[in-house]
Amino acid sequence: MKLRPLHDRVIIKRLEAETKSAGGIVIPDAAAEKPIKGEVIAAGAGKIQEDGKVRPMAVKVGDIVLFGKYSGTEVKVDGQELLVMREEDLIAVVEK
Repeated sequence: MKLRPLHDRVIIKRLEAETKSAGGIVIPDAAAEKPIKGEVIAAGAGKIQEDGKVRPMAVKVGDIVLFGKYSGTEVKVDGQELLVMREEDLIAVVEK
């Protein structure tokens, strides 16, 4: 199944969480928090403003982004866990 987000929504695939701390301690899965970094796998056309014009999205497919810990709605598609959220819930784009 293929998802196409509407308006100013994006679909994000979480990136894998770190399994070691900065000090080299291995973090078990039960204690690990969900990562707040992910890859944009689909983006809508943009936000419809009050005057009817569409403001284009600031992110594009393939961007690595940071988002709030409790942002978005979790969905499972073809066995893959994804997040659907509004563009305004994104905090930053990670530059390479």
